[in-house]
Amino acid sequence: MQYGSLCATFGTAPNVLFGVFSVLYVLAGLYVYTSLIHQIRARRPSGVTTNAPARIFGIPEAIVAALLILFFSLSIVASVSHPSIDFSKHTLIGNFLLMVVLVLFIVTFLQLRGFDVGSLGGFYRISFVRTLGTGGILLFFAYPLILWSDILTQQLFGGGSSRQNIVEFFSSSPTLEQRIMIIIFAIAIAPVIEEFLFRFFLYNVIKRYFGRLFGVTFSALLFAAAHAHFPSFVPLFVLGSCFALAYEWSGSILVAMTMHSLFNSLTLTALAFPEIFSP
Repeated sequence: MQYGSLCATFGTAPNVLFGVFSVLYVLAGLYVYTSLIHQIRARRPSGVTTNAPARIFGIPEAIVAALLILFFSLSIVASVSHPSIDFSKHTLIGNFLLMVVLVLFIVTFLQLRGFDVGSLGGFYRISFVRTLGTGGILLFFAYPLILWSDILTQQLFGGGSSRQNIVEFFSSSPTLEQRIMIIIFAIAIAPVIEEFLFRFFLYNVIKRYFGRLFGVTFSALLFAAAHAHFPSFVPLFVLGSCFALAYEWSGSILVAMTMHSLFNSLTLTALAFPEIFSP
């Protein structure tokens, strides 16, 4: 009996340690992002990020942003109305081409309006190494917030996989060619396009007229809803909020793009090596 009790005690020790570590990890994540919010609020309010030139977005940009929001809203409604549509290679390529057209249109529009897109997005603000390091650190402390929001969502609402369509598509891809295509899209293309649309453009326009808090909240809500996957809505909202805070704090959209790319990379790595990450 004593031996059995001793084994049981040592058997529960790893679970206790993991629980303590999890709580500390969540608290650390909350502390880091609360600190970012305090630092952002301490700055003098402005219509754009701190690294941007004096010129700010105006009515023409607000009109384009409203049309973009309308487009995403219609896409979300269509996805909800037709949830049975299968995600496929053609869907992925079609979405990619459409998003590229939107980005090119907005870039051209801003340049014709006289904006310096590179300076506005903070592309030259910090070095590549610092961008990678900052993005990696901020993602590390965002992960506990994302994971626990996913856990709480599953506990409260239950049912349904929190894995998005593209993740399911990757898991079921029968050929190496398809998987390579998904990896390139998820790591190199989607982060750039989505961060440009949701954080660089929509967030800055919304912030210009309604303030940072509404800008972060609305852009993150639209970002989560645009993925058209209800079980992952809350984690995606938290993720989008972290991206927006990272962009606002750093003044460079490259930090948010780096975080997004690293997040997708880790997700695909977990799928490729489930025996390592499943515990």
